[in-house]
Amino acid sequence: MNQTAKRFCLSKAIICGGTIAITAALSLLVPSPSVKAELEQSPKAILDEAWQIVNREYVDSTFNHIDWQATRQELLSQEYSSAEQAYTALRQALEELNDPYTRFLDPKQFQTLTSQTSGEMTGVGMQLGQDRETKIIAVVETLEDSPAFMAGLKAGDRIIAINGKPTETMTVADAAELIRGEIGTQVSLRVARLGLEEFDVTLTRALIQLKAVHHRIRQEGNKRVGYIRLQEFSSHAGEQMEKAIKELQKQDADAFVLDLRGNPGGLLRISIDIARMWMDTGAIVSTVDRHGYSEEARATRSALTDKPLVVLVNDDSASASEILAGALKDNRRAVVIGDKTFGKALVQSVHSLSDGSGLAVTIAHYYTPNGTDISKKGVTPDVMVSLTEDEKRQITIKPEAIGTISDPVYSRAIGVLNNESLMRSSRGR
Repeated sequence: MNQTAKRFCLSKAIICGGTIAITAALSLLVPSPSVKAELEQSPKAILDEAWQIVNREYVDSTFNHIDWQATRQELLSQEYSSAEQAYTALRQALEELNDPYTRFLDPKQFQTLTSQTSGEMTGVGMQLGQDRETKIIAVVETLEDSPAFMAGLKAGDRIIAINGKPTETMTVADAAELIRGEIGTQVSLRVARLGLEEFDVTLTRALIQLKAVHHRIRQEGNKRVGYIRLQEFSSHAGEQMEKAIKELQKQDADAFVLDLRGNPGGLLRISIDIARMWMDTGAIVSTVDRHGYSEEARATRSALTDKPLVVLVNDDSASASEILAGALKDNRRAVVIGDKTFGKALVQSVHSLSDGSGLAVTIAHYYTPNGTDISKKGVTPDVMVSLTEDEKRQITIKPEAIGTISDPVYSRAIGVLNNESLMRSSRGR
């Protein structure tokens, strides 16, 4: 759902935004030299840095009808004995804006966010789990092309020791902490596998690209359906989506199902790129900043396929997911099936601050191609399918059923794909 500072060498990135440039007036208040020197030697430096960013970029020029200038004076008039104390004061000030998406991130939170949106991580590429009763730590899965994958580690392999330290008294968090490390460094694992003697594996930590796109082809009746699940709009999701569409085309897909359920969003630039893979013409999204300046992103005649498409959404499909679903729906490129989406129609820029912390600031509203404001309303599917609590529970227990006929929403999608008149109507034909 970021990960390396390498990908965030610029001072800010657009969350649910990237290729659309959001401009804002630079109305910086510059402290006097004496005040500036004092600020640089105290936690107040970060407070003023954050205040300046909000002052020049926040989407609501009234700042929720509070005196933002007075807020600055209040922040800088206090004394702070630690950075944490200053962070608390800043968070309280931001709460006055009544915008949950404009928020301060301490260094650890900011690192997590940047890792998530970059779609990369440093490590050996395996997920660990722990048996509740035996406390045995084992491999749950390995990421394709990761050091763990290339070394032949498999789901079910038990990790007996890490760098010579037995894992019998460790938690998963303890084990993960020992396995993590800098790129190029090594970690040694003692592994037990059913039917084999224990063996040692030495892994070299690397930068790993996380998989945001999963796809497969399935014969559904008389149609070969290409199923694509997009889990987040990270920086590598676009190239992964392009690869998935092309591979499914080579496998003679007659139609596609694009699953955005549970996708919380991510980078706006990526949502626009992906929309262009499905749409040849038409508007994708428009944004409006604090000055009323509007900018529109459009398709560029670069669609990779014109085959029938169904998009699956639910109430956890948010932000960039809603931009993509809204664009495909409004342009009648796809039939959208599922529950109403989350309803987040705001764009944030993410800034790195000088002490390694970060600030996410809402800088614009966005609208679907038809001019719809989905804020707190969401995208309404063409075909509503709401799961019962029991159906949701079954999917949770058996995640492998997602995207199969045992999945009620996917099953309905197959029915829609087989309804030629409905598909023609959705595509304006």
